[in-house]
Amino acid sequence: MSGSFRLEIQEVSAAGRTAWLIEDNSVPVVSLAWGWKGGAALDPAEHAGALALGGALLTEGAGSLDATAFADALRDEAIGLGFDTGRDGFEGSLRALRPALPEAVRLANLAMRSPRLEAAAVARIRARAVAGARAQLETPRGQVGRAFWAAAFPDHPAGRPANGTVETLTTLPEEAIRAALARQVRADGLIIAAAGAITAEELAKVIPELFAGLPEGAPPEAPPLPPFTPFGQRVVEVTAPQSAILFGQPGLPVSDPEWEAAQVVLRVLAGGGFSSRLMEAVRVQRGLAYGIGAGFDVLFGQGVVIGSSATDNARVAETLAVTRAEWARMAESGPTKAELDDAVAFLTGNLPLQFTDSRRIADTLLGLLRNRRPLDWLNTREARLRALTPEGAAATAKRLLKPDELAVAVAGKPEGL
Repeated sequence: MSGSFRLEIQEVSAAGRTAWLIEDNSVPVVSLAWGWKGGAALDPAEHAGALALGGALLTEGAGSLDATAFADALRDEAIGLGFDTGRDGFEGSLRALRPALPEAVRLANLAMRSPRLEAAAVARIRARAVAGARAQLETPRGQVGRAFWAAAFPDHPAGRPANGTVETLTTLPEEAIRAALARQVRADGLIIAAAGAITAEELAKVIPELFAGLPEGAPPEAPPLPPFTPFGQRVVEVTAPQSAILFGQPGLPVSDPEWEAAQVVLRVLAGGGFSSRLMEAVRVQRGLAYGIGAGFDVLFGQGVVIGSSATDNARVAETLAVTRAEWARMAESGPTKAELDDAVAFLTGNLPLQFTDSRRIADTLLGLLRNRRPLDWLNTREARLRALTPEGAAATAKRLLKPDELAVAVAGKPEGL
């Protein structure tokens, strides 16, 4: 990167594992993030939500500490510890003041190695998950998301909710939760990132302590992602004054050489707030919706182009017509020179905001590792973006955007569809 903002990423090896680190001693805080491939995709269909439920239970007591004692131990040292289940991965993270790091590592290891999974905790977390799944189905937004992904990937775990459904969560046996954690939380297959007041030497000592005692081996491979199904248009009837809209199409793999050019194209088309073409056409010029946007949703290393909006039932048809027209216009001619310059200026100028605290830094590094980026990816990013030309961006737009394959799901009572 040009200018004074450069990232010094260190590669740290310990106990057969490699981590990325950005050391920053401006505040005495350390953040660690780690993850595995797999996630909800490893849940059998009849046990959908098992891993998500298990991940939520990891901080509900471990080893000799029941749920209350474990929560007290975290609170007493101001430790943040959590686990997150995605459609294609499972992640853990911790954040602690430097003096509390040994205790944070001990508790994180205990949670992964010896979760209690007590009946009372399982019942409580299950009830919360079921309530959340049920509430989601009561809104157009929740209904449209479920319908869209089920139609886009009808025969793959990516097509079902990562957190499970009311039906699967209600009947989920405790053995399925234990089995989900056992196949996911392993000693191998890890990606690890760290940021804050910790040296490379200190991190090398922390890594084996954090993952000590975990079962050997990596999680099993998830089924490969099939091609996106351009399913046309689906309408889910929901009694509401507004309809929720989700639209999308096949994208590009994160390894594609035109990945960054595609990000620029999508920013101009649908990701730049009031400066995007869709926002200008849909909201500013016509007042059809309060907001509209689109971008890449990455799963299994594949970027799927996803966009969303919400509008009055009577305006859904016009909103979609305008959206399709702008999609086709961008595919035909690409961004202008001014639009390209503005998008590149934003993407390069906005990058430092991702590095304002250790937690965000660790998460960003983990994302780079997940996408198999080289160590200098961010430091060379500005040069790559500034090398983009209108002609190159137009070629990427033509290759990326497929107006005829734009699939649309609507939940509400839209008129004219």
